[in-house]
Amino acid sequence: MGSRLLPYSIRALERLPTRAASSRQVPSPRVSCQARLYSSETPQSPPLLSKIKGDLKAAMRAKDQARLTVLRSIISATNNAAKTSSPIKTDVQLVALLRKTARAFQDAAGEFRDAGRQDLVEKEEAQVRILEEYAAESGVESLGEVELKAIIQNVITEIAAESLDKTKQSGEVMKRLMAKGGPLDGKDVDRAAVSKLVKEAAS
Repeated sequence: MGSRLLPYSIRALERLPTRAASSRQVPSPRVSCQARLYSSETPQSPPLLSKIKGDLKAAMRAKDQARLTVLRSIISATNNAAKTSSPIKTDVQLVALLRKTARAFQDAAGEFRDAGRQDLVEKEEAQVRILEEYAAESGVESLGEVELKAIIQNVITEIAAESLDKTKQSGEVMKRLMAKGGPLDGKDVDRAAVSKLVKEAAS
């Protein structure tokens, strides 16, 4: 009986679809060739920051404690800023940090002076001089009070011609002064001092 079924079984098998393992094409995983440049590129430091880092090594060799203290505080501040939404990317931003740090040292010197600690006053003032030295050598254009007042007055005159509400004038003046491409863009200026001069001129 088995021999009589054999031809039928063979014919049935012949009609079945063949699935040769060798003919099946297994899709290969797609490998993305897109390079993530941001992971391999190191953000370029401001030129002044590169100088400060180089001078730190020189100060260590010279055992210049005052300069070491100042440079370490600046590098630490820039490292902390890099972790925020406002990293220091330009010399203008770095000079602003130098000015801010100098004001902190000046305030400390005033407190020590009131306390009769002249030794600490001299220490703080020495650090201020170092900060001012780097700000002066940064190449960032610095403006004096007379120049600032003239620039502020020009902007106020422009706004006055536009019949802007006087209550909003100070804010608009600051906005135009500090805007990208504005008169004070890229300049070494103290924003708080500029704001004070604007309020005085607009009153």
